[in-house]
Amino acid sequence: MENLSTAVNSLVHGSNTLFILIGAVMVLAMHAGFAFLEVGTVRQKNQVNALSKILADFAVSCLAYFFVGYWVAYGVSFLTPASTLTVENGYALVKFFFLLTFAAAIPAIISGGIAERSKFGPQLCATALIVSFVYPFFEGMIWNGNFGLQAWLTAQFGAAFHDFAGSVVVHAVGGWLALGAVLMLGHRNGRYRDGRLVAFAPSNIPFLALGSWILIVGWFGFNVMSAQTLQGASGLVAVNSLMAMVGGTLTALLIGRNDPGFLHNGPLAGLVAVCAGSDLMHPVGALITGGIAGALFVWAFTATQNRWKIDDVLGVWPLHGLCGLWGGLACGVFGHTALGGLGGVSLVSQLLGTLLGCALALVGGLLVYGLLKSTAGIRLSAEEEYYGADLSIHKIGATNHD
Repeated sequence: MENLSTAVNSLVHGSNTLFILIGAVMVLAMHAGFAFLEVGTVRQKNQVNALSKILADFAVSCLAYFFVGYWVAYGVSFLTPASTLTVENGYALVKFFFLLTFAAAIPAIISGGIAERSKFGPQLCATALIVSFVYPFFEGMIWNGNFGLQAWLTAQFGAAFHDFAGSVVVHAVGGWLALGAVLMLGHRNGRYRDGRLVAFAPSNIPFLALGSWILIVGWFGFNVMSAQTLQGASGLVAVNSLMAMVGGTLTALLIGRNDPGFLHNGPLAGLVAVCAGSDLMHPVGALITGGIAGALFVWAFTATQNRWKIDDVLGVWPLHGLCGLWGGLACGVFGHTALGGLGGVSLVSQLLGTLLGCALALVGGLLVYGLLKSTAGIRLSAEEEYYGADLSIHKIGATNHD
């Protein structure tokens, strides 16, 4: 019996390790989606820079999270002998890998907002600071119970702040950090003339669409594998993700008047919004959540560029910041049993947790990019911006013209 118990435990640990490893690889693949979404949206003279930023940011994020960020969030250090890291088939290491891909999504989100005019080195410094301190500070509060916030919300309002897969912890935080960075950078040269928006057309719609599709597929690892164990995997999470994606697609298509940029960001808006409550909502609630997110993105992107004159290149604040905010609230609405959900949520807790995450991220973004702006500088010169980040930083263009 003892041998049987040992074999069963070994199988369980091995299965869980493989499960979360597959999730980590799927979310890692999403970074290719971030890269191609940006490549297709920016002008051709900035395509190489878009690809380079995403990969370099991921590498810096890995080191920052391994040595500092993961310890800040979870109090776990890997600076111990390898023999202590192989317990339960090395599950703790693979869990780090999975959560690293979430942390690294933060600079990937920011990258799209600050595209075409940001310096390369200072952005890598910003990534190190954000992934070491800003993001894991809030991550630890929500997902590890640090500082007693979740216990206080439970005592006061009957439920903790619920964010199953990161509508707020990852997406809203990334989007509001990006807003701070964009405000510090200012708009691209020539973007506004006599107070009017000058159109900078996307360079490659097929690449934009490819980026969207890679993100859509990887998102099912992002959401479903957030259970972190095989026995915790839920078909409800998968179908809710699907329904939210479809809802966001259709509303963005209709309200965006067939614009391919809106169409391919619509499903991403829906997926951002459903992350928080994907394990609680009824599929119809997820469909409505995603539909509202798709419409919110189209409206907010248009208002950001035209009315408020905030030059957020890929619309990452509307997509991640505002749709993530909506997702945190939607969990508190459609997660209730009265609307077909599984219950166990408090709308007040969702509101307070969401607002706290957005506020910390905006302040963090202003502080990090404000510090770098006053020291190293964060913006390319007017001449470098004119010739493009590809030639100015990387000394090569995306295509070779003989």
